[in-house]
Amino acid sequence: MRTVSERCLIEGPAGRIEALLERPGGAARGFAFIGHPHPLYGGTLDNKVVATLARAFLAMGWIAVRPNFRGVGQSAGVHDNGRGETADFLFLIDHVPRLPQWRLSAAPPQPVVLAGFSFGSFVAAAAAQELARRGRPVQAMVLVGTAAGKWPVPRVEPTTIVIHGEIDDTIALGDVFAWARESDVPVIVIPGADHFFHRRLTTLKRLVLQNLEGAARLAAADAPDGAVPAWAGAADE
Repeated sequence: MRTVSERCLIEGPAGRIEALLERPGGAARGFAFIGHPHPLYGGTLDNKVVATLARAFLAMGWIAVRPNFRGVGQSAGVHDNGRGETADFLFLIDHVPRLPQWRLSAAPPQPVVLAGFSFGSFVAAAAAQELARRGRPVQAMVLVGTAAGKWPVPRVEPTTIVIHGEIDDTIALGDVFAWARESDVPVIVIPGADHFFHRRLTTLKRLVLQNLEGAARLAAADAPDGAVPAWAGAADE
């Protein structure tokens, strides 16, 4: 079945938020929210790494949500150094699953996974931290080109999937290792990959799929009485 997509404008905390929503052709497991690179350096929801992440989530049955951060495209406002961007991310996490055309039949709260590339990794990690504080931890998180050393990326769960390029000259691999050490989270390094994963996007997608599927199997194995968590098993019909 074909993917259903819609580029829409949603009224957020600081005005409209432009977002691209994509639904897999079959059943949907929940919602994946994906943050893009730094807005002041050309980052948009159409970034190739962000689009690759969206395709990986769609392949696993997740509705992919890619917002443009403040001041990008048709999104209102100006760059807010991550504060406003995180607030918008959290707003969309609450709001999008309630939209009539995107609502799932399963009872709320809906399963949510987060992802981000570069500056978007900082926003995704900050949003995950706040959701955990609210008692709504995300089911999984994927951080690519994590902006450690550039932005105060908070600690993350050890199950977080962290992928970095060996020859990233924007965010030093050593800075990512130092940050990851505090969270005791593994870092997957793609040999020869730069910050934007030129000619390595297929490898990136494969690694995301492999690790998300592995996380789903572990979640199912750890579920009490053999129950399968909603995000890891049968999807919404």
